[in-house]
Amino acid sequence: MKGARILLVDDEVEFTENMTRLLVSRGYHVTAVNSGDSAIKALSQDKYDVMVLDLKMPGMDGITTLREVKKLQLFTETLILTGHGAVSTALKAMKLGAYGYLTKPCEVDELVEKIEGAWDKEDTNK
Repeated sequence: MKGARILLVDDEVEFTENMTRLLVSRGYHVTAVNSGDSAIKALSQDKYDVMVLDLKMPGMDGITTLREVKKLQLFTETLILTGHGAVSTALKAMKLGAYGYLTKPCEVDELVEKIEGAWDKEDTNK
């Protein structure tokens, strides 16, 4: 299912640059932003199949971003990334509607597998 439109949201610029390059090389269309506010703006301007969302960010964190996405009805399947071992927070995000979560650092193949699962779910919701 290559060709999915991915919104990658993480405050670590080096991480988003590297992951964007890896996902693009696998056939995905990736937009990377570095804040929750930028994610809301991107989702309100364009359609994405899957959002990969970091939990720990300055300003609007991942949980707040996810709540705002749901409140504004900017539907997209969401994968949570956490580099802080905050599994309980990731589970909280799943209760808010996130598809799943991964801990950072994650292998790109593991991320691709989760993206494909989320994209399959999104397609069945249409």
